[in-house]
Amino acid sequence: MTISAIKRFFKYIAIGVSTFAFDLFLLYLFTDFFTWNYIVSTGVAFTVAISINYFFSRHYVFHGTLTSVHKGYFAFMAIASMGIAIAMWGMSILVGILHMEFLDSRVIIAAIVGIWNYIINLYVNFRVSDKD
Repeated sequence: MTISAIKRFFKYIAIGVSTFAFDLFLLYLFTDFFTWNYIVSTGVAFTVAISINYFFSRHYVFHGTLTSVHKGYFAFMAIASMGIAIAMWGMSILVGILHMEFLDSRVIIAAIVGIWNYIINLYVNFRVSDKD
């Protein structure tokens, strides 16, 4: 792993943590204040946060991408849809079956989905020219 790859990964982590904090805020807001079902709240919060993540990631993490903004966003959201499905499915198991707190469950699921999204986006979507 080169220095540029390490820097890129840490930028991705910083943006991911920031947008995930916003995701958690929205999840809490939708679930506790608007009294939406926690699975619906998870899907909506994830979609909003991942959209914001795309624009920051494209500009600060994968700035050497060879993919257009529109094509990249479509691909990013296609990849994220797998993450949304995993998050909603995981929430139904961790909260609905195992009776864990919904915010704690979301943090556990985010670690899995975050790693998945980084690897797939690095090699499939953004196709960064110096991804060594």
